[in-house]
Amino acid sequence: MSDSSVDESRPVSFGQRLAASQNFSQLFRDGMKLVEETAAYLDGPGRRESKRLDRSASLGYATESMRLTTRLMQLASWLLLHRAVNEGEMSLAQANRERTKVKLAAEERAPDEAVKLPEQLCQLIVRSKRLQDQIRRLDATTHAPLPTAPLAGNPLEHQLGILRAAFERGPT
Repeated sequence: MSDSSVDESRPVSFGQRLAASQNFSQLFRDGMKLVEETAAYLDGPGRRESKRLDRSASLGYATESMRLTTRLMQLASWLLLHRAVNEGEMSLAQANRERTKVKLAAEERAPDEAVKLPEQLCQLIVRSKRLQDQIRRLDATTHAPLPTAPLAGNPLEHQLGILRAAFERGPT
């Protein structure tokens, strides 16, 4: 049962395993599909809808569509970076350096409730924020430092701490 390529003295990186899993592949597909759907909406129906809005709603639409596209481009960058790691095109250490350029901000100003935005734009915003939350949790887990030596007491304590931290960073 022993695999000679596994160093049993080192803890298993849950984040690396998760990032290389089917769950990541599905997250990648869903994220890229959302980017494509958003681009198609903003280029077609969204453009037509925005022309029918009054001045304040039009400004709100422009602001929120810009935030949406910025958020999605950051998320797509993160997904592409980690797909490169999964496919062996770059190491996790290289991705760790590059990921500092990707902003996975948690806090954004909420859209002005007085401005009535088109329903489809609102749905895309909600879906993008949900994707952002998933990626932030995966990022926190994937890039959590591994212990260099077993901790005093329970050797699983550090891994449990990583899991605790990932779940505590849940939706904000």
